[in-house]
Amino acid sequence: MSPDIGEAVAEAFRQEWGRVVAALIGMTGDWDLAEECAQDAFAQAMKTWPRDGVPRRPGAWLTTVARNRALDRIRRGATETARLREAATLSVPSDPGLDADDSGITDDRLRLIFTCCHPALSLEARVALTLRTLAGLTTAEIARAFMVSEETMAKRLVRAKHKIRDAKIPYRVPPAHLLPDRTAGVLGVLYLLFNEGYSASVGADLVRQGLCAEAIRLARALSQLMPDEPEAQGLLALMFFHDARRATRTDGAGDLVRLEDQDRSRWDRGEIEEGTSVLDAALRRGRPGAYQVQAAIAACHATAADVADTDWAEIAALYGELVRLVPSPVVELNRAVAVAMADGLEAGLALVRALEESGTLSDYHLLPRLGRRDEAAAGFAEALDLAATDAERRFLTRRLAEATAPD
Repeated sequence: MSPDIGEAVAEAFRQEWGRVVAALIGMTGDWDLAEECAQDAFAQAMKTWPRDGVPRRPGAWLTTVARNRALDRIRRGATETARLREAATLSVPSDPGLDADDSGITDDRLRLIFTCCHPALSLEARVALTLRTLAGLTTAEIARAFMVSEETMAKRLVRAKHKIRDAKIPYRVPPAHLLPDRTAGVLGVLYLLFNEGYSASVGADLVRQGLCAEAIRLARALSQLMPDEPEAQGLLALMFFHDARRATRTDGAGDLVRLEDQDRSRWDRGEIEEGTSVLDAALRRGRPGAYQVQAAIAACHATAADVADTDWAEIAALYGELVRLVPSPVVELNRAVAVAMADGLEAGLALVRALEESGTLSDYHLLPRLGRRDEAAAGFAEALDLAATDAERRFLTRRLAEATAPD
């Protein structure tokens, strides 16, 4: 396969995967069948496009191939006349995913995410299933986001699909008045999509720029769709603050650069200013939430002239509020670091010890060993076994060498 064709297939996957799967789910009601037939369609593209060329409308071509594959599978597995009649009536929209509705959502991808985030499912199941089905993230990547094993996440996804099937939950775009019931799930999807792009689960690159850009685009579309929802604005601001320093998170060799060592003159001031403006607008509504608090923490870092100028007392206080809103051992850990910076090492160590004793972060490779050289060396060695990206492994290798080097 030529590089041009390979890139065309990869681009089609990025642009069309969610729409193809969504079209098949809408036609068959079977999530597993939809994913399998979509995969078959992309496999067929890799065989056919090098010979026949890239079709003028790759999405329509892929949807047609996937639909035909689904029809074949249903016919072969059908044992009742009614099932055959159902298969015979399946049809593909002329432009999949763009059927008329009264949702008011103009962005096609955002419509699909709202469709997938059905309130009959638990919030975690909605987010995980949407990331897997529409965003194309692997089960392993989603498991890392939720800090569970891949096996555990795979079982959760299966249970979610079975609940949809057994309860006959329809797959369709909700009307505008029902969008608020699904907003929390949509926010969760966009948040984790950005996180996977900003700190990849596996591979050679720490940052997957395409995922970050798509998450920001969708967050902007959501903020415009729901201008009175401060958490949508808070999430968009959070993305801006983090993305502003994306270029400085790794060096020329692709190695991780710590926040205190980053060249702040290279941070994107335009994104920081836009993030500040969006966050201010959200906070003026007087309904603070978890995404707004996280954005406020990120703003403290993004607007500090240097490390010494960072307002660690404010950051520690904000983490305290975030723990109240979203109780989480990872949030507690970040608060411990902020407390150590604001109130001294021992104050932070006390919080870290409590976390260690609880065992809730036993598999978290970034658990710090503040000020404890021997334990730090052991921690870095353990973290190397858990880190998934090349950049993280190189960073932890350097830290291990520093911890074990003679004074």
